[in-house]
Amino acid sequence: MDADLALPFRTDFRVLRPVPTRWMDNDHYGHVNNVAYYSFFDTAVNGFLIEACGTDIRELPAIGIVAESSCRFLSAVTFPDVIHAGLAVERLGARSIVYTIALFRDTDEEACAVGRFVHVYVDRNTRRPVPIPDAIRGVVERLK
Repeated sequence: MDADLALPFRTDFRVLRPVPTRWMDNDHYGHVNNVAYYSFFDTAVNGFLIEACGTDIRELPAIGIVAESSCRFLSAVTFPDVIHAGLAVERLGARSIVYTIALFRDTDEEACAVGRFVHVYVDRNTRRPVPIPDAIRGVVERLK
């Protein structure tokens, strides 16, 4: 992620999904550990897809696997903060989706973290790349 890019604000996102922190997310230093941010990304994207598609996406013939993720940490979060994950699409390809995800602490307007999350769609049995299912493509297009 380019350090010179302008940081996103809550109003930059059409979809915001709440993700509560848990006591176990805190580390010894009293803030949410880095690894939890990746869980927030996964929870936000897949929760959105399940809700927007109205189906259990794990049962589709093609499933999204995370091929790449990154996170730029901007400010600390701690339990019992509620994170609001802003979802946007950076790129919608034939077989993959690149999401931009910004995390906002409680009611903050400025992001506390910004991430990149890449779903590659594969056949659920063979694990070979396949086109993005129409049900997924239809709801993801709303994030552009």
